[in-house]
Amino acid sequence: MIKGANAFVPTVPLRIAVRAGLDVSALLLTETGRVRGDGDIVFHGAPVHPSGAVRMLGEENGTAWLEAGLTAVEEEIVRVLVVGSTESGALRDVDGPSVEAFAPDGTSVVRYEVTEAGGETAMVLAELYRRAGGWKFRAVGQGYVNGLAGLVADHGVDVADEAPVPSPSPVPFQPPAPVPVAPVAPVAPVPFQVPAPTVTAPQPVPGTVAPEWSFGAVFEPYTQTGRDNDVITVDGLPPGPVVVELAIRGDGYTGLWPLTRFNKEGDTLVNSTEEDFQGRLLAHVPGNGLLRLQLKAEGPWQLRVLPLASARRLTEEQLESRGPDVLLHTGGTADLALHYRGDDNLIVNLYELAGHDDPTTLPRDENVVNEIGKRRETVPLPEGPLIVHMEMADGPWRAKLKRVQPYSGPRNDDGLANVTDIRSAQSGRSWWGRR
Repeated sequence: MIKGANAFVPTVPLRIAVRAGLDVSALLLTETGRVRGDGDIVFHGAPVHPSGAVRMLGEENGTAWLEAGLTAVEEEIVRVLVVGSTESGALRDVDGPSVEAFAPDGTSVVRYEVTEAGGETAMVLAELYRRAGGWKFRAVGQGYVNGLAGLVADHGVDVADEAPVPSPSPVPFQPPAPVPVAPVAPVAPVPFQVPAPTVTAPQPVPGTVAPEWSFGAVFEPYTQTGRDNDVITVDGLPPGPVVVELAIRGDGYTGLWPLTRFNKEGDTLVNSTEEDFQGRLLAHVPGNGLLRLQLKAEGPWQLRVLPLASARRLTEEQLESRGPDVLLHTGGTADLALHYRGDDNLIVNLYELAGHDDPTTLPRDENVVNEIGKRRETVPLPEGPLIVHMEMADGPWRAKLKRVQPYSGPRNDDGLANVTDIRSAQSGRSWWGRR
């Protein structure tokens, strides 16, 4: 697995190997992302969780072993973090750290090799978390330069400055004071409205002749509202990429998948535990014009299917939003400045459409960001037309273009502007200009 990837694992007692001689501990977290007290920290000095669900199994030849009995994990616990740390030196000095989970029969279920360690001395290597009635494994790879003390403090442990961090002897952690939670009034099961998408023309820099977006067909938006789990069917759409806008009022799990013609789930569009989820997703309508989506949600929701041209344009003006999104770039080469303030995955892909003249398909995507937690990123963008797909962004973000260069227009294989392409696009006779 690569950093940020996740997969379902069997709900059985899993044996977890952490290699490269790291000190290993486990944190059992509630929905708040915090431990309930020092009993929810499993390490050498406290090798067994009070529930018996998570325990240390010892170390052999530089490999530390944990057991996570997923069937025995208390209902209040929703995540189990697997943590690795060093006694001295940084993680980048450790040779080949990895984490691997095995089924009871010894079969390897998932494996994650850490390849991006730096000056950190402690890291959340992976996590097991509840999802859709089962458990998933995520390759996390989130390091802490302030060590194990900083890591556990981020998850609810009050560590005094002079207190040692977990080591082979017990450490008197102080659990955090409980946070009072005000009761929330139930949400009436009625449809609700989200703001209509704003379609703004691109704002070219001086000297730029940036075209209107012309890739993909334009159609009347489709809207459906409902509550909780459902299958959404939209017929009569033009084949090709579309934007699916989803808004849910609730604090449960949100999942969305396209269904194949055999009613099998395709690639995941949404996999989120965000409260009041909202986002725009990039989906594909098959050749028969029938889009079927499997939705798992708790609470009232609204789903809209929109043409690609309705996505917001990137400009030098700051764009602020939250959740996944589909953004369009039509100008010349530029730098995309991103400021992400979420705590989970940030995954950004680019679809470069120059030279791709089939509006029913997309070219192969290029992954440009795959990180976890708060980030500031600057991504160099090629000349448009370009789709910037924020595939995962469970949290608020800001985006704007910098150093935008003049748009040079469509190009042929020799890199020269193609006059025929320009004229046909303007007249609407080509696929690029089809309406």
